Amino acid sequence: MKLAVLVAALGMTTSLAAAQTRGQRQPAAPATDKTAEAYNQFLLGHRLEENDDDAGAIAAYKRAMELDPQAADIPAELAAVYLRQNKVQDAMSMAEAALKIEPLNREGNRVLGTIYAALSESTQDPARARGAARTDENLDKAIKYLEAAADKSAGEADPNVRATLARLYIRAGSFDKAIPLLTDLVNQEPGWQDGPMMLVEAYSGAGRSRDAITWLEERTTEDPRLLPALADFYERERRWDDAAGAYARALQRAPRNADLKTRYAAVLLNAGGRENLGKARDALKEVIGASRSPEARPLYLLSQAQRRLGESADAEASARKVIALNAKSPWGYYALAEALESRHAYQAVVDELAPVVAEYRGKSGDRSFDVTVLLPHLGFAYQELGQFDKAIATFDDARKLSPEDPAVAGYYIEANIAAKKYAPALEAAKAAVAQNPDDLRLMRLQAQVLKATGKPDQGITLLEDALKKHGDDPMAYISLAQVYSEADRHDQAVKVLQDAKTKFPGDDAVAFELGTVYDKAKNFADAESTFRSVLDRDPDNATALNYLGYMLAERGERLDESVRYLTKALEIEPDNGSFLDSLGWAYYKSDKLDLAETNLKKAADQLRTNSVIQDHYGDVLAKLGRFDEAIAAYTRALAGDGDSIDKGEIDKKIRAAKQKLPKK
Repeated sequence: MKLAVLVAALGMTTSLAAAQTRGQRQPAAPATDKTAEAYNQFLLGHRLEENDDDAGAIAAYKRAMELDPQAADIPAELAAVYLRQNKVQDAMSMAEAALKIEPLNREGNRVLGTIYAALSESTQDPARARGAARTDENLDKAIKYLEAAADKSAGEADPNVRATLARLYIRAGSFDKAIPLLTDLVNQEPGWQDGPMMLVEAYSGAGRSRDAITWLEERTTEDPRLLPALADFYERERRWDDAAGAYARALQRAPRNADLKTRYAAVLLNAGGRENLGKARDALKEVIGASRSPEARPLYLLSQAQRRLGESADAEASARKVIALNAKSPWGYYALAEALESRHAYQAVVDELAPVVAEYRGKSGDRSFDVTVLLPHLGFAYQELGQFDKAIATFDDARKLSPEDPAVAGYYIEANIAAKKYAPALEAAKAAVAQNPDDLRLMRLQAQVLKATGKPDQGITLLEDALKKHGDDPMAYISLAQVYSEADRHDQAVKVLQDAKTKFPGDDAVAFELGTVYDKAKNFADAESTFRSVLDRDPDNATALNYLGYMLAERGERLDESVRYLTKALEIEPDNGSFLDSLGWAYYKSDKLDLAETNLKKAADQLRTNSVIQDHYGDVLAKLGRFDEAIAAYTRALAGDGDSIDKGEIDKKIRAAKQKLPKK
């Protein structure tokens, strides 16, 4: 690549409004006839340059050098002429000669800095014949010379030099040096198109997102081109609503920009809430509809939006389109698994993922297909189907592939707990907590295993210590409250959560957990009041709707109201098996057995290892006189997870149902 092309690429010709100035330091007034003639030749060289007579200028500068060999500005100006002619070796020689006389000569430093900057970007180094160093050393030299050329002690430097130096700082990772330089340039040269984006890049590299936001917020009114950059920095700070607003403003200028619209949809998904999800879905449909050849990312995001809106069939269809576009990427299968999970179609998850994982699991050389993103979903599906050994093996595979991932370690521990394999669960939990000593989820799992192995106090101590270290994290309070509640220490659980509620007044997770503790302590009035406070802030909180509805149904109180809560929860998550069970139970308590059976059957078919749901289904079947089916459901309840059931009572139900079977 020719140096002239590289110099232009570096933006050192006409990228700024200010013109490049030459000869900023001219020789002093002549003291002798010889130096006077040198001065005249120097001025002649300038005039010839201005008339585009480079040959005449070179000759004049050479005569001036012979007459006054100690004047550094003369070889420096000659170096500049050679540089414009792309005579790199001659330019370097003259610039070096100037710096031997005057090391801080601005023009000599500018020429050498320009050349080394170009060489640092060249894949084929034109100076190799001179024994030039590696590209990174060229970058260091370029910065050194241009810093001298931009030194303010000799007056304001050429803005092109400062712009080039700023680019080099960014390439070298010296972002804190680039920021003040670029800030001055952008303010001084408002017409410079590249400057604002370079400054944004420098802020980004320095990790100064908040400073970037402050600067961009002041500039975007006058320069709306910067709105996407502002939105990006909002994203980095997880300010999703602000990011969505910035993208929306950017789209007013470019309503057909598919990339902007896709990014807008992505932040709406992160912002959450049904209104934002609906906007994201609609924006993505516009992107896909306007494209002659749909791309995978908008389709993937559309599947996510549809799933979260409860449009599971549409989410599945979109995920399958992602797979059709690129079957060698895991992300279409990932979206498909999530869509199927939203319907609790766990066997379908296994059917779809198991062959794909088996195909790519052994292809260690194929890094384009990362099975680690699919293994957790496959493991969850096996676990929900009660195939615990397969679940454990799958999570163990994931753990081996991602040994540093605490989330995967947690999945493996949970699978062992579900299988009631407490020894390996405890061993894995201890190792995971040792590796991730600040991970509250892992500590909560370790406490859960300790309780299951008859050592609940050790688990409580573990989480009490965790709260002392993580008093700024709501999950530390929630985790400790959960183990207190499980140990029937409800007053302590309430105290911890009330402290958390004071510290985090808007945190719905804290309020929700407080409601569950009140419920377990049979303080139903406070439980109901707490859940209502959650729904006041978030009327579409499906989990709170379900809990409140089920709590009323379980007590047989205000059953019509219970059904309203549960129906709304199912409108938000139509295929949630736990919600179906709650609604079925409310209908059972209302003696609406047909409706109870319809909902409980769906729940029981989905969650076959959930002992409570199978027990509920058995109760409605027994009341309908279908005793053989009731016995089968009760038997599944005994074989299930065993949570929150009285096995002795279920045995009695089985014996009673058997007595009512027709005599053979």
